[in-house]
Order: sequence, then C-alpha cells, then structure tokens
Amino acid sequence: MMYAVVLLVFCSWLALLCPSVQAYENLALHKPTWQSSTFVFYTAGADRAVDGQYTDLDGWAGQCAVSEWRQSTAEWRVDLGGVKNIHHVFVQYATNNDPWDENNVHAKDFLGFAVYISNTTNKEDGVLCFRDTNYTRATIPNPVNITCPYHGRYVIYYNNRTHPPYPEGYSDYAFNLLCEVEVYGCNVYTYGSDCIHCGNCSGGVQCNHVTGTCPNGCDAGMYGDKCDLEVIGMTVILLLMVHLKTSSTMLLI
Repeated sequence: MMYAVVLLVFCSWLALLCPSVQAYENLALHKPTWQSSTFVFYTAGADRAVDGQYTDLDGWAGQCAVSEWRQSTAEWRVDLGGVKNIHHVFVQYATNNDPWDENNVHAKDFLGFAVYISNTTNKEDGVLCFRDTNYTRATIPNPVNITCPYHGRYVIYYNNRTHPPYPEGYSDYAFNLLCEVEVYGCNVYTYGSDCIHCGNCSGGVQCNHVTGTCPNGCDAGMYGDKCDLEVIGMTVILLLMVHLKTSSTMLLI
C-alpha cells in the first residue's frame, strides 16, 4: 500500500518535469491582413501573403500581395489575433519566376525593407526586428528568414523611398511584392523550439523564451531554474522513501 502511494506521488511530481510540448507553428496562416495600398488591376490583396500558396512567384499570378505603383512608402501587416511568442519571420518576395540574382527585375524593389513586431497597428510602438542597410541587388537573399525573438500581436513589413538619393541599385519607388509571409512561434508563456510551457515564475512573468529560466525566481512552493519542481511533492517523496527504507530494514531484522 505504501509503495502504491509513493508511486502515485512520484508520478504526479514527474509530470512537472515533462511538460506538454508542441513545435513552432505558422501563426500568420489565414490571419487578418492589411496593406497601405493594393494594385487595382490584379487580385493582389494583402491576404494573398498569408494564404499558404506561393508556388507561382509571378507577382501578377494571384498568389502575392502587391501594392500600388509609384508609392513613396509600402506597408503590410498581419494580425496574429493576440500577443504571441515569436521566434522568426519568413518572407518570400516575388521573383517573376526568374532566377533570383542581381538581374532579377524585383531585386531593386526588395532592397531596404524592414520588419517590426508590435502590440498595436503602429510600427513605431513596436520593436524593429530587421532593417536592410547593407544588401545589394547581388547579395539580398530571397526567401529570407529573420530571427525576431519578441512578443507581439502584429508583424509589420515596411519599405520606403522617402529620402533620396537612394543607395545604388535601389528602385525609385517602394513596393509590396509579398508572395508569402510566415510567422513562426508559440503562444505566450512558452519557451524553446518545442513551445514548452513555462514553469511557475514569480509574479506570473514570462520565462526566458530560449532557456525557460524565470527572471525573478519562483512562486511559493516551486523551485529549480525553470520553477517547474514542486517543493511539497519532492518533500513527500523523500519522506515516503525514508519510511519505506526504514520499514524494509525492520522487516529484515
């Protein structure tokens, strides 16, 4: 009977060491979108960048979000539906289905882009994840993965041509030619690539998004770097194990 009690308590405590996990998912898929302008002669709305389709990278083929011509700024955003724990953003720009190199007609349009994470629809309220200041038509990658280890609800793509003269190789106007934007991460209060749930961090704060450690210690009754071990549970196990050992010794005598 005592062994069964120890096993039950141990299993309950062990569950704390094996929290439920899930892998990074594309949080942007089919979520609401917006862009500052849309090219009117094609089916090129902002939602085309989160529809999961980018087999045809011709901007006019209906799988890409395309802004109006001759604009000084071009902005696009996706609403993730709530604050999320973001890890990275994948951007697939239009290529016209031609090789992506310095001679590609769209390379000049992609140069100078930026990606923000914000809790409002205003990029200035958020965090700048990346701004291109170094790429050339020959070096800019496409697609591109941008590490953005922040929390936020809106992912905002932005480009501008507002302060001439522009660096060599840049287009004269700003364009959205976004065939797909994928935002990978988890819900808040998780960490790691498996989206493991945080332990009981003091004050209910978010644990470190990579290591799971709690920045300000643990809630009462919990311990460990990740605050995922229960003090009471461990104490009970140790006491029961001592009791079992004592009982076994007495039986041998």
